[in-house]
Amino acid sequence: MKNSAISERKNQSISRGVGMTTQIYADRAENSEIWDVEGRRYIDFSSGIAVVNTGHRHPRVIEAVKAQLDRFTHTCHQVVPYESYVRLAERLNAMLPGKFEKKTIFVTTGAEAVENAIKIARNATGRPAVIAFAGGFHGRTFMGMALTGKVVPYKVGFGAMPGDVYHAPFPVPLHGVSVADSLAALDRLFKADVDPARVAAIIVEPVQGEGGFYEAPREFLTALRKLCDQHGMLLIADEVQTGFARTGKMFAMDHHEVAADITTMAKSLAGGFPLSAVTGRAEIMDAPGPGGLGGTYGGSPIGVAAAHAVLDVIQDEKLCDRANTLGARLKQRLQSIRDDVPEIVDVRGLGFMNAVEFNDVKKGLPSAEIANAIRLKALDKGLILLTCGVYGNVIRFLAPITIQDEVMNEALDILESSIREVCAA
Repeated sequence: MKNSAISERKNQSISRGVGMTTQIYADRAENSEIWDVEGRRYIDFSSGIAVVNTGHRHPRVIEAVKAQLDRFTHTCHQVVPYESYVRLAERLNAMLPGKFEKKTIFVTTGAEAVENAIKIARNATGRPAVIAFAGGFHGRTFMGMALTGKVVPYKVGFGAMPGDVYHAPFPVPLHGVSVADSLAALDRLFKADVDPARVAAIIVEPVQGEGGFYEAPREFLTALRKLCDQHGMLLIADEVQTGFARTGKMFAMDHHEVAADITTMAKSLAGGFPLSAVTGRAEIMDAPGPGGLGGTYGGSPIGVAAAHAVLDVIQDEKLCDRANTLGARLKQRLQSIRDDVPEIVDVRGLGFMNAVEFNDVKKGLPSAEIANAIRLKALDKGLILLTCGVYGNVIRFLAPITIQDEVMNEALDILESSIREVCAA
């Protein structure tokens, strides 16, 4: 079987709206490696976009799923509930930042978690408006698109977005936007566009994902918390991509002395099985009436079983510490070649959620062309990379936190050679 033959079939059978970063078709995967249908091996620095933090097919996750398959696969928690759902909620309630009582619901996707967070915030406050940030990504459903601060490719051609959603600039000093600039823009927003008394919530990624792996400065999150408290708004932390040891702590908000009122989670929560969660202050989460929240597949017993195993693996294998070690190695390697590669304008990241940003040195402008050329060169050498950023000029690194040392070394060699070859050309 050939990748090219499957790709031709794909073109005939699947909507072109489903974008694909590569044209290699997976046959099997193990930890940090993927083998395609032609038998070629790749090192996976994408983790299915931060989904398999514990690696492909972690033995304990697979064992937990197999055990659940032998008991039952679906009852719909709203019809016939199960204890594992309750126990997972208890674990998340205890883990999330904030010294207050919490409650949790489980749904299926990150976008669905965001949708429910907005529903809950509006219900709890009796207010309709929501503020999000430029460069943020919150999903491809209509509310998710409305909140997302990037037009191409997420909003193009889909018509009017839901109303009462407002955007402010996210602080990115590298691109000339300071914390003071962002806060001043919020102040102008309240003066010109929306009364803060009408705002239900501010939603923010503690580290922007699709937007370019820019970390929200501590002083910014502290100011948002103060602003929300001042005006009776809720603070929603979108931890869909940042959660579960990726940033070197269980959640990115753990790096700051700030607790969100509501947190959304998905991706690596269940190690590759569909599951997402919304956790928040108990009184806020209890605002909607019975039946107002949920979904047929929400809190799938398979996903819940996998999630319990994921949380155990993170704790037992000390993956937060491992993320910090791996991220330091990656950033040190990238920093070591900056003098030789002036196209590198920034190396950044918390834990093992890292990125490198490229500019065209002649034009002094962000270069998506350089980033994509490096991605393709690395892919040809057997390393899967992802780009991101409003300008498309950022390569982000999301390898499994369980990656073996020898595979990590191999990946770093491929990465360095790819960067040097493309930038020298």
